[in-house]
This record gives sequence, structure tokens and C-alpha cells, in this order.
Amino acid sequence: MPKLHIVLAEPQIPQNTGNISRTCAVTGATLHLIQPYGFEISDKQLKRAGLDYWDKLEIFQYSCLQEFLLQHEQALIYYFTTKSRICYSDVHYPEKEIYFMFGREDAGLPEELLVQHPETAVRIPMKPTLRSLNLSNSVAIAAYEVLRQWHFPEMTAEGSLTKFEWSN
Repeated sequence: MPKLHIVLAEPQIPQNTGNISRTCAVTGATLHLIQPYGFEISDKQLKRAGLDYWDKLEIFQYSCLQEFLLQHEQALIYYFTTKSRICYSDVHYPEKEIYFMFGREDAGLPEELLVQHPETAVRIPMKPTLRSLNLSNSVAIAAYEVLRQWHFPEMTAEGSLTKFEWSN
């Protein structure tokens, strides 16, 4: 069974992390948080953004990027950046355990990390004259693309309409 992991390297905005935690909860993705953060985990805004989802999450925390990388040396990691030529939707994501790493809202991922992994550095297309998408939006776009490719494993339509009737 494939497994998605979302990795946030040094997140700075609590509302983004809260929204991302909610995305992870509803998609079954594991959340990895790499310090230093621009907020406290107990921050009221962070909890408000994902409060009713915290108990439904699998969350891991790391003291630094190096600690995460050492613990996941063999992991398949896709590095999301505005600096790649590879479009995220052009990648065929293998049905196995994969990691999507996102950098700080104000700085992205370290350049040396991207240089070391050009084959798995990917971007979400956007107008070149603007900085970038909101981090929580980027995570949602990326997560749902891989889940679409995997045919939405363990995600059912329970509670939704099962029969559609169209009228003129």
C-alpha cells in the first residue's frame, strides 16, 4: 500500500501548518515537522486551524534538516521548489512510500539540497512575476495529484451522494 509523507522544513506561519495538518488528516498522509519553527506548536492560531484534526494525525518532529535526512537516507523524497524545470504533474509517482518536502514560506528549501537532488526537485507552475503560492495550497495541490495517480487509496465516498439526478 503506498504511503504519502508531507515534510515541512522550518515552517514559519502557524495557520499554514494548521491547514496542512488538516490536509494530512483527511488524506491519511503523515506530517513531518523540521525545526526551527516560526511559532510554538501550542500556538492558539495553529491549533485553531487544525484543532479537531490533531488527534487524527501521525506527526513526527525533528530538531533540524540534517536529523530528518539522516533518519530517511533511503527515502524517495520529492523537493518542491519554484526553481525546478520539472512540473509536479508530469511526474509518475511510484505506488510506494514517498515524501514531499516543502521549505520555509519566506525562503523555500536550501539551494544545496536542490542541487544535490535535481531529478526529484519539482515545481508547481505559476506566473513568473509573482513569488509563489501559499504553502498550504501547494501541499494540497501536490497531495491530491499523487493521490489521484494512486486512485485515492482508502478514500471512500461514504456520506456523499451515490446517485446523481440531473434536471433541466
